[in-house]
Amino acid sequence: MIERLTTQAINLLKQLIETPSFSSEEAETATHIEHWFQEHDIPCQRTFNNVWATNKYFDASKPTLLLNSHHDTVKPNNGYTKAPFKAIVEDGKLYGLGSNDAGGALVSLIATFTHFYSRKNLKFNLVIVASAEEESSGDYGLNSMLSLLPKIDVAIVGEPTLMNLAIAEKGLVVFDAEVKGTPSHAAHPNADNAIYNTITALQWFKNYVFEKTSQTLGEVKLTVTQINAGKQHNAVPSEVKLVIDVRVNDKYTNKDIVDILQKEAPCDRIIPRSLKLNSSAIPIEHPLVIAGIEIGRNTYGSPTLSDQACLSCPSLKLGPGDSTRSHSADEFIYIHEIEEGIKIYVELLEKVV
Repeated sequence: MIERLTTQAINLLKQLIETPSFSSEEAETATHIEHWFQEHDIPCQRTFNNVWATNKYFDASKPTLLLNSHHDTVKPNNGYTKAPFKAIVEDGKLYGLGSNDAGGALVSLIATFTHFYSRKNLKFNLVIVASAEEESSGDYGLNSMLSLLPKIDVAIVGEPTLMNLAIAEKGLVVFDAEVKGTPSHAAHPNADNAIYNTITALQWFKNYVFEKTSQTLGEVKLTVTQINAGKQHNAVPSEVKLVIDVRVNDKYTNKDIVDILQKEAPCDRIIPRSLKLNSSAIPIEHPLVIAGIEIGRNTYGSPTLSDQACLSCPSLKLGPGDSTRSHSADEFIYIHEIEEGIKIYVELLEKVV
């Protein structure tokens, strides 16, 4: 059965690749996923573009394990040399937008859920959610589902981790900042040029180090990612706008980061866009982690964000593929990674559920 499900999962991924599904535009890929469940006689529900199901013998008295990954993608960048919406297999690689992030993990989890769907006497209930709007942290993704789902006790979030156990994940706060100055004609002296004033701020952001380092997630990572100022060559602008990306370890809350930067950063204004994307973790002594270690998987802390940020329960990030390929040109996943991913997911759940 596993071999057949693996072949079907790879075919589903090819369908998903060839169906554009940018965040908030995932209706057609949601339909493909619905068809999978229908073809396997699994009742499913669709809420917005999220598709979800529970195991056949769901028992509310038992704890519940969520299996989750997303079917939306970013837009293809200009570096693609292969058609991003064509599933191309070459040298054991399946190319296409969303193949690695996170189509491989998604179809592997769907196949794994299907494998266990009719199993009686599970220790855990299983709920699967193929979610939308992960890439944009949108309002109609996994976060919109949590009030509709059964109570979740622990989760596996499918993202490319080379099938190693991401037992912690950094949070994210994005800031909009301004450095002000005195506007003037470029021909006249100006000792308060906002662009020159920004040099001090940029140097401060480059050198600033948060004190607390996490054993699993390392240091907080602060990066200036955008800068914008001025409209014409002969006018000094009144302000420079910056965007700062802060990846937060588990030693700080997002509110802590806001308080520190608003107190210390040499900007006239620095405002967070959202505080909801906090760091997440699962104890290393959790049975799910212990089971993963027992089958030979390594643990690490992940610097990238996922739908784990929506969850209040312990969650483990785990999936086939390599995070360094995500959002890259000519994105791909190895076919053998999907085969291995399904095998390891099943082996892991056999130990737990």
